Order: sequence, then structure tokens, then C-alpha cells
Amino acid sequence: MLLIKKGRVIDPANKRDEIADVLIDDGKITAIEKEIPATKDMQVIEAKDYIVAPGLIDNHVHFRDPGLTYKEDLETGANAAKAGGFTSVVCMANTSPVVDNVATLKDILKRSQALPIHVYQCATVTKGMQGKELADLAALKEAGAIGFTDDGVAIQNERVMLEAMKVAQALDMPISLHEEDRELMDFAGVNAGKVADALGLKGATHLAEETLTARDSLFAKETGCRIDIQHLSSGTAVDIIRFMKSLGADVWGEVTPQHLFLTEEAVLKKGALAKVNPPLRTEEDRQKLIAGLCDGTIDMIVTDHAPHADYEKDKGIKNGAPSGMIGLETSLAIALTALVKTGYMTISALLEKMTINPARYYKMDAGTLTLGKAADLVIFDPKEEWTITLDDFYGKSKNSPFVGTKVLGRVKYTICDGQIVFTQKK
Repeated sequence: MLLIKKGRVIDPANKRDEIADVLIDDGKITAIEKEIPATKDMQVIEAKDYIVAPGLIDNHVHFRDPGLTYKEDLETGANAAKAGGFTSVVCMANTSPVVDNVATLKDILKRSQALPIHVYQCATVTKGMQGKELADLAALKEAGAIGFTDDGVAIQNERVMLEAMKVAQALDMPISLHEEDRELMDFAGVNAGKVADALGLKGATHLAEETLTARDSLFAKETGCRIDIQHLSSGTAVDIIRFMKSLGADVWGEVTPQHLFLTEEAVLKKGALAKVNPPLRTEEDRQKLIAGLCDGTIDMIVTDHAPHADYEKDKGIKNGAPSGMIGLETSLAIALTALVKTGYMTISALLEKMTINPARYYKMDAGTLTLGKAADLVIFDPKEEWTITLDDFYGKSKNSPFVGTKVLGRVKYTICDGQIVFTQKK
């Protein structure tokens, strides 16, 4: 048995925020009470001044397994996740080969069973992520896919996208969408604007995100399909989602900590480490992302954890460095610093975006502290200030623009199925 003493227990799903003890037995939460006496057979965690919350859930990670495991693999990705307080993550399907077939999907799911946290897998919407022909979505659901996505590329063909939503809706499965219209893209990873101009690049226009967001939100309204507009960066795209939600479309939105914390100016300071798709945009966009998060237009905070080898990022922006950054170990701290420390959100409101809302999107039985349910928890110090270093990363890759950044809030323990899977040693 594991007893967590005197933490501030915050569970947005059950509207709980109180100082209490939590008892875990046989992998389940068995009691949450003001005082639970410790016995000799209990392991005790003293959580005074800490927050005890449902384990974080990240609906958007890239573990690069199979095929690109020099960047990350299932095991190292899980290690990064547990260090960040995550007990459940959802992997994207743009591996090598892509997850467009039952054999690849089953292999990943089988190997994931041995991991210290819950690792779910999406399958592709289209065969080979080519955007031309639908994968066998029914077979992929039957084999265990949690959802469908061609994340990494947009689905350009309107008829293919509309048919995908009809099929997914019939299967009661969600589709998550990378919205960057390639016909409107010039140089991916850097916002079209003053920073791109200073670098002599055309950049990626906000219109590429907004046009497909509008199109696919309309398709979702027509079909009833549940969709997620991934890694939002454009303030106008937030406005579109807000409007489409008001019309009854089942459109969800997600945003990354980097888009909440940084602007395009980071590209001038951090170079390729700040190159992401869609790009970091303006301060006006950042403020509209925060506003959308606060008013419920944006439902989830995700990392889009995207590992790359040092030598790939070292190529530089103009010479082919890939887009993407890691984020699992720093997500909670960056979000607390950008949103709670600044007064935009309460800790409870923030945790809603990182626990129960991601669980609800994929209909996971997770994201709560409920008696009899799996004991997936994170314990963190909301007041600890620390500076991010390379030693704080537990995956294979270190491509973060946040090294050297002073942040607020640090994970102390991660507990999955009642087992302590991470303890902060520093």
C-alpha cells in the first residue's frame, strides 16, 4: 500500500481541491480522506506543500518507433513522459513504416504493454499518409487504434477528408488534424513575417492553418465527426473554432506549451531549436491562444514531443534542419510559468486541460482521482523555481529551446497503476 500524506489534492473532473491523504492499494485509489493513519505495511510519501493530481495525459507525442529510433523509441519516450508527470500518452502515426496497417499497429501495442506508463497509438487516416486513399479504418480500430491522424502533413483532398470523417463518425472514432495547406506554404517552420524577412525566408503564412481549419470544421459539422485541430498557432484559427463550436460542430482544439510561451522572436535567439510546424507566431497570436484556452475554445494542452538528433538540428534553419522540439519533461513547468504564474489561469483550470479533457477526447478511462479507479497520479511542487538544463531530459534527443529558461513548478513523483515510476532526485 502507498499513502500520500497532506498534499493539496486537485481533481478537476470531480471538482476536488482540498488538503487530504490518498491511499493506494493494489494499483487502485482506495481512499481520499482528511486523515488516513499510516500503518507499518504502508509506504508513505509526505506531500505537504505539494499538489497531488491525476497523472498528466498528452494526446500528441512522437516516439519515432518503429523506424526512426535513433531519435527516440517507445522506452525512452516513456522515460521522458514519466519524468514530466505523464501517465498516459498518445503516439502519432508518422513512423517508418507509418501505422496504416494492423501488423505495425499490433507490434507497437504489444511492446507498449511492458512500459511504465500507458502508451496509446493512433493509426493513419490515409494509406502511406499520402492523402489519396483511406486506410482500413475499421480494421485499425478493431486492432486497438485509439484514433486516426495523418499528423505531420495535411490531408489536401476535400473528398478524401470528407469521406474519412463519415467513416470515422460511423466508427465513433476521432480524427486529429495537422492543418497546414501545402498550396499556401513557402518555408515551413518559421512564421511568414518580420523574423522570416530578417532571415531572408518567405516563411509559413497563418492562412495555411486557417483555411484548412475552416474547411475541416465545416466538414465536422456536416458529418458529426469529432475532430481535433492540432497544435494551434494562429489566433484567427482560434476564432474559427470558437465560431464553429457555437454552431454545434464537434471540434476540439489543442495548443502546445511552446506556442503559449514563445513567439517568432525565439527563432532569432534559438535558431533551428525554435523551428516547429506550425511555426511560433506573433505576440498577438500568442495572446489569442491564451484567451482561447481560458474561455474553453481550446480544450487541451499537448506537447507535440518531436525528438530529433543533434546533428539534424545542427544543420541550421536554412540548410534543412527538421521542424519540431521535445517537450514532455518541461510541459508542466512551462505551462505553469506561462499561465498560472502570470495569472491567466488557476492550477485547477490548467490541470483540466492536461488531464480530464485529453481523456475525454479519446474516451479514456483516465484523468481523474476516483475511488476504485487506476492510481495514476502526479505529485509536484507548484512553487519550486528551477532552470532547465540538458540533464533534465530523459529521452534520446535534447532538441529544446528551453535550456537555460527559469521556470516554476517541478514534478516530484509520477505514479502509474499504483507504482512509483519516477522520483525527482535533484
